[in-house]
Amino acid sequence: EQKTRPGSSNMSRDEDFPRGSKVYVGGLDYETREDAVEKVFEKFGRIDSVRIIEDRETGRSRGFGFVQYENADDANDALKEMDGQDLEGRTLIVDIARDRRRGEG
Repeated sequence: EQKTRPGSSNMSRDEDFPRGSKVYVGGLDYETREDAVEKVFEKFGRIDSVRIIEDRETGRSRGFGFVQYENADDANDALKEMDGQDLEGRTLIVDIARDRRRGEG
């Protein structure tokens, strides 16, 4: 399930946003939900979507996700402030998301 902002579309694609505006968030507890991630990251700027990646077969969180900001400056601010911080008892690993190559994931 991907949470999107009102007025935004589930059809948003990475190329619709500036390069460097998507943040990888790792180290999430398996019980952490998208709204908890959004609440912590929204202070850095306007978020288009938050997505926690789930295992295809079990539907269980894989412990990481992505926050799509509307601009790269907000993503960089989130990276600087949130990498190494605690969320629900876990230390976050935050980085700018890399482009996914075909065949990965």
